[in-house]
Amino acid sequence: MSDFKTARVSKGPGGWGKGLEITPTEDRKVIASITGGGIHPVAQRIAEVTGGEPFDAFKSTVPFNQMACAVIDCGGTARIGVYPMKGVPTVDIHGASPSGPLASKINEGNFVSGVRPQDVEEA
Repeated sequence: MSDFKTARVSKGPGGWGKGLEITPTEDRKVIASITGGGIHPVAQRIAEVTGGEPFDAFKSTVPFNQMACAVIDCGGTARIGVYPMKGVPTVDIHGASPSGPLASKINEGNFVSGVRPQDVEEA
């Protein structure tokens, strides 16, 4: 039996998307923070709520298939579409909407943006 819980991640002010529900599993328990500054507070909050493992994926790598979600800080070029394309629910701290060369891979079922720590709560 798993001790993981579900986090409801809502879009923040100026954000995009309907929001995501993130539930880690034993196979996909990493809350990947790809923001360039250690574990971002949004990633830390998701980990606290869900019981997932926060991980600085900017300094080291983790396979896509081990990520419960990716927390990014992309305004609309590459990272914004890479994680949705790989099947990883993506939480952007910027208020970006689908754009860039991978925009077709981004949808309301895999992406939410403008997220702040207070936009993450237990579902």
